[in-house]
Amino acid sequence: MSEEDIRATRLEKVEKLRQLGMNPYAYNWKSSDCAALLQENFADLGKGEEVNLEVSIAGRIMARRVFGKLAFFTLQDETGTIQLYLEKKRISESMAEIDANAFNNLKNLTDVGDILGVKGTIKRTEKGELSIYVKEYAILTKSLLPLPDKWHGLTDVSKRYRQRYVDLIVNPEVRQTFRRRAQITAGIRRYLEEQNFIEIETPVLQSEAGGADARPFVTYHNTLEMDLYLRIATELHLKRLIVGGFERVFELGRIFRNEGISTRHNPEFTSIEVYQAYADYNDMMALTEGIITTVAQETLYTLKITYQGQEIDLTPPWRRVTMHDLVKENTGLDFQEFSTLEEAKAACKTAGIEGVEDCPSIGKLLNEAFEQKAEEKLIQPTFVVDYPVEISPLSKPHRSKPGLVERFELFIVGRETANSFSELTDPIDQRQRLEEQAARKAAGDLEAQGVDEDFLTALEYGMPPTGGLGIGIDRLVMLLNDCASIRDAIAFPLLKPEKSGTEELNPDKPE
Repeated sequence: MSEEDIRATRLEKVEKLRQLGMNPYAYNWKSSDCAALLQENFADLGKGEEVNLEVSIAGRIMARRVFGKLAFFTLQDETGTIQLYLEKKRISESMAEIDANAFNNLKNLTDVGDILGVKGTIKRTEKGELSIYVKEYAILTKSLLPLPDKWHGLTDVSKRYRQRYVDLIVNPEVRQTFRRRAQITAGIRRYLEEQNFIEIETPVLQSEAGGADARPFVTYHNTLEMDLYLRIATELHLKRLIVGGFERVFELGRIFRNEGISTRHNPEFTSIEVYQAYADYNDMMALTEGIITTVAQETLYTLKITYQGQEIDLTPPWRRVTMHDLVKENTGLDFQEFSTLEEAKAACKTAGIEGVEDCPSIGKLLNEAFEQKAEEKLIQPTFVVDYPVEISPLSKPHRSKPGLVERFELFIVGRETANSFSELTDPIDQRQRLEEQAARKAAGDLEAQGVDEDFLTALEYGMPPTGGLGIGIDRLVMLLNDCASIRDAIAFPLLKPEKSGTEELNPDKPE
């Protein structure tokens, strides 16, 4: 049967239920138990044994087997599955006053996908299957569309993301991913609150996007008659709070960047930014280790994990190495020896680094060499420290290394997972760097930002020495759930409309 024919048949069943005085879309149901708890509590029940304890449960019918006066359904709730043992005599006697034809109606008017509430006792069948020996039932929701075939499942990757609700129904491991995601975010918040941090929400709509190099989404406020931007970072507002006297603040929330889509990037993603007064990037390394190892231990009960077949050891302390040393280690180039940009470009060309002609400074060239030749090799947790000032407009100058800033990025399985600075607190230096960014923006750089005058005003009131940290929640979830693509870690990733007629982006396409 086609999907249209199945839907038409089920609509007929909806009408039949109504004719029988039953509401196919009920208002509520009171459950006393869940599938997983019943499976756990009665794991030792012997074959053929029954416990005279009434339970009630609700869930979705995932399978039906009907044998005349006997039927077996598989019921799935949020926690797992359990079998329903449905016997005509027992149901007919228990529901005689409600529905004289209760068993036949259950048999004839329900389908896989329907949501059912049942009451009964616990029984293990002679074949060893723990079951609810049903006395009463109620059809709570009549499903009109069929679930994917149980033998083939929902295997179309695009359809899984587009119809995540079906993906969640038929793939229990996907539900586990998002359950674990919730545990991770809750664990991060709990850890920070135990360290006396406070979470304060900052604006999503901003008059000046800032805090990162990224192209923002633009919207328009009708009443104020002004363009606004969806935030590309929470940084500048959280720093305002540090200026205002809070010493430990964070926000875990959504960030929006008008950029490409890949296995690592979604235009709407979740990050946490943390700011601690009187701290520097060394303190932030310790905090980063503490956050990630704590949530890994709480959710996975181990610090030795596997990601896409690779063994990852999260046991601290993690390796700390400068960007200069990593580039030298992987290319043989020592950027500290270059006296001119042209000399550095020539050496990079010889080392096979691409796009060197577009690099306007030695610092940019160093970062390009790192990204092309070293980044993907950082499989075990590694703090890459001391970045060029040209690519770090919000970082404090390194206290002993001219041309560099006190910044680190954490790399695990070859991807950036966290970013941190000793935050720039000099308002004059900060203005100069933001004005340089604004000049790049005026010259056509779509990822460069303008000057946030109010933020500079805040800095002129004085910000204490501060360590800042950002962690990509989606990438951390990917790591701890062994997700190959960021779309597996986001419940509803951004997709092209099917009706657009354009080719769907390949979610597994590499960067």
